[in-house]
Amino acid sequence: MKKKRILYISQEITPYLPESEMSEIARYLPQGVQEKGREIRTFMPRYGCVNERRNQLHEVIRLSGMNLVINDTDHPLIIKVASIQAARMQVYFIDNEDYFHRKTVLTDKNGKELEDNDERAIFFARGVLETVIKLRWAPDIIHCHGWLTSLVPLYIKKYYYNDPLFSQSKVVYSAYNDDFKNPLNKEFNQKLLLEGITPEDVATLDDPTYVNVNKMAIDYSDAVIQGTEEINPAVKEHIKKSEKLFLDYQSKETYIDAYNEFYDKV
Repeated sequence: MKKKRILYISQEITPYLPESEMSEIARYLPQGVQEKGREIRTFMPRYGCVNERRNQLHEVIRLSGMNLVINDTDHPLIIKVASIQAARMQVYFIDNEDYFHRKTVLTDKNGKELEDNDERAIFFARGVLETVIKLRWAPDIIHCHGWLTSLVPLYIKKYYYNDPLFSQSKVVYSAYNDDFKNPLNKEFNQKLLLEGITPEDVATLDDPTYVNVNKMAIDYSDAVIQGTEEINPAVKEHIKKSEKLFLDYQSKETYIDAYNEFYDKV
C-alpha cells in the first residue's frame, strides 16, 4: 500500500523563526508523522529574518525561475531548501525579493502590519502549489497552519481542482491565535480572481478582516483543527456553524498521535 502523503504549509517553523505554539507544531508534527510511516513535504516563507548561512539554505535551481502574476505584475518565484538533520526532513522556502526580504515577518519593526500582506499570502499559497506541481508530488492531505496559508483551500477547490495532482487532495486548516488588527488591502478579493474563481467565491473578503480571512479558509477546507488553546471567538463560532470535520485543541503530549489519526478520518 502506498504511503499516505501529507503536505505541510506553515506561516512559521522553528528553528527558522522564534518558538511559538504554531512554529513548534509545524516543526515537530511533520517529523512525528514521517516517523509513523507517512511521506511529507514542508513549506514556509523565506522571510528576511531567516538566517540563510546559519540554517544552510540553498536555492533549488530546477524549481526556481517561474513568474507569478499578481495584480498585473510579474514576481519571480525562488525556491530554497534546508535540512533539519535531527529530523531527517527538508523544509522548502518560498522566496521573492518584493515580498520576503524585509527583516520582519508580518509586521514592521514598530509592530505595524505590512501593507502588502495580502499579496504575500497570494504569492506564498500559489508559490507552494506551483512548486508541488513541479515536484510531481500528489498530496493526500494538505495541512495549512496560520492565516497566511488561508488561500490554499480556495485555490485547491477553485483553481487547481482540474490538476490531477490535487484531484484527490483533502485540505485541513489549523486555526491559531494569530490575529491581525487592521483589515488587509481592500482590493484583496479582486487580486484573487483567476480562471475558475468568481467574485461570489471570494465575497467573504469584501471586508478582509482577520475573521473573514479565516472564515473563507474554513469554508473551502475539508476539515479544521483548533491549533492553540485560545482562538478568536468569532472564528471558533464559524467552525461550529460550518459543521466541518473538527479536531479540538490537543496538548503537546497528544497532538502528533491525534492529528495522525484525524488525517485518516479526513
